[in-house]
Amino acid sequence: MPHVAAFVGMAGVALGMVLTPGPNMMYLVPRSISQGRTAGLVSLSGTGVGFIIYMVMANLGIAAVFVVVPWLYISLKVVGAGYLFYLAWKTLKPGGHSLFETRMLEMDSRRKLFRMGLTTNLLNPKAAIMYMALIPQFIHPGSGSVVLQGFVLGAVQISVSMIVNGAIIFAAGAIAVFLKSRPSWITWQRWVTGALLGAVGTKLAVDAFTSSTL
Repeated sequence: MPHVAAFVGMAGVALGMVLTPGPNMMYLVPRSISQGRTAGLVSLSGTGVGFIIYMVMANLGIAAVFVVVPWLYISLKVVGAGYLFYLAWKTLKPGGHSLFETRMLEMDSRRKLFRMGLTTNLLNPKAAIMYMALIPQFIHPGSGSVVLQGFVLGAVQISVSMIVNGAIIFAAGAIAVFLKSRPSWITWQRWVTGALLGAVGTKLAVDAFTSSTL
């Protein structure tokens, strides 16, 4: 089983990722504001299935990769750290538009909402990098089954993502009204999210350097 530090680190990364605007949030939030919470939750269920697909595909190959190509473990750490630094910069740089902007969208059926949520997540580079480059950072071969650790940490990521996105869906309308009257809060949210991503990215970069010198 993963160490406690791995659980905390994975939860921190997952929180930073879900709070950083990306394809999933760009689809879920406007849909929830325009078509209602039920539409947002149906879309979110499709997103969740997409995460499960990524988790299964990634974990089926993690053990073999670590055994056959040991240097790839360090490479994944470097790629993961670099991507987190990129997300931190993208979050902190000036400009950008709020996701919580009220606008009308076409009314879609539940089947289409689910399908779009699934497709959006499967085509989401953040989801792919999460499972292929970030989750492996918290897996330690000496802590038991690599595959089991991958599934456990994947479950942590999915839980954090679904809970936070669910909360955002329920609060989307109220948040839109709130931020419209208090634009400075958008800047505050960006700084907190960017700082979190940068801190975790720094830790992963240090871990990668330490592993390469052993």
